[in-house]
Amino acid sequence: MISLRFNRFIAEWVPLIQARFFIFFGAFFTGLCLSLLLASCTANNSDKPTQNQASVVRFGYQKTLILIKRKGVLEKRLQPEKVSVQWIEFPAGPQLLEAMNVGSIDFGATGESPPIFAQAAGASLTYIAGIAPNPAGEAILVPQNSPIKTVADLKGKKIAFQKGSSAHYFLVQVLEKAGLQYSDIQPVSLPPADARAAFVKGSVDAWSIWDPFYAAAEKNTNARTLIDGTGINKQGGFYLASRKFANEQPQIVKAMLEEIQKIEDWSDKNREAVAETLVAALGIDLESMKKATFRRKFGVVPINEKLITEQQKVADTFHKLKLIPKQIDVKAAMLKPEQYAALSPKI
Repeated sequence: MISLRFNRFIAEWVPLIQARFFIFFGAFFTGLCLSLLLASCTANNSDKPTQNQASVVRFGYQKTLILIKRKGVLEKRLQPEKVSVQWIEFPAGPQLLEAMNVGSIDFGATGESPPIFAQAAGASLTYIAGIAPNPAGEAILVPQNSPIKTVADLKGKKIAFQKGSSAHYFLVQVLEKAGLQYSDIQPVSLPPADARAAFVKGSVDAWSIWDPFYAAAEKNTNARTLIDGTGINKQGGFYLASRKFANEQPQIVKAMLEEIQKIEDWSDKNREAVAETLVAALGIDLESMKKATFRRKFGVVPINEKLITEQQKVADTFHKLKLIPKQIDVKAAMLKPEQYAALSPKI
């Protein structure tokens, strides 16, 4: 009797349970497929940025590179990609790369020395392109009436400069060429504005500085040029990006480099206009600005083995002087040659 009832139960309820099971999971499966299809369509919608596309580029700059901001060319170039540009100003390269290291900016330009100090500190940065050397645009200044007549006379003297900047490396090169040790001087680490104030007050004996601050000091602080970088400075500066930004946004980096190169080409042919444009922005008189502009070399240069070798010399020099805590390999912060070629074949 029990067996008969059990068989009747199986015959009546199992087909019903099976039917509801397939209806439920069939609906679930259909919904899942529709969701995936919609997600795929959304991801391929060309009107919206992809998940990895940046919506803003944070560009770190120093006042000496303000022209590209004033021209607005990056905004125009990136607007069709729905990418905006945020400009963040820094007094010098070391501060700029500190910001890059903590993720506050994506892209920027400095002299040759700041990347060395940043890499030694563990910063995740990448060299993107070189900036043409400007030997005549860097100098060591002394007061007009200073008894210092030669580089050898700097022994024991207080010399102001921005630590970790191009002026720092220039000073080291000048001392070595004259047979002096870095330990022979009293280094005074100050950003440009503070260094100028110290120089004017007589708190320091000399000042290692770059243009246009150099040109302005020549005219307005009764300064005398002890020596400039002619025949000494072989390395220019660099455009750099955070490693993350360089890897994830190569097309944006390429577009930016192309626009920067156009500005450099225009500047080389329109130096009067460049000087006039920069006067108001930098607060420097027109005569000084023209002097700095006309002795400057414009241009973006590609990263190559010669440039890498020169940059390694910078790193080795600072390590030898125990100014960075460890030996570094600058190639570790470089991209592959094929990546550089893809970023900007025009430079």
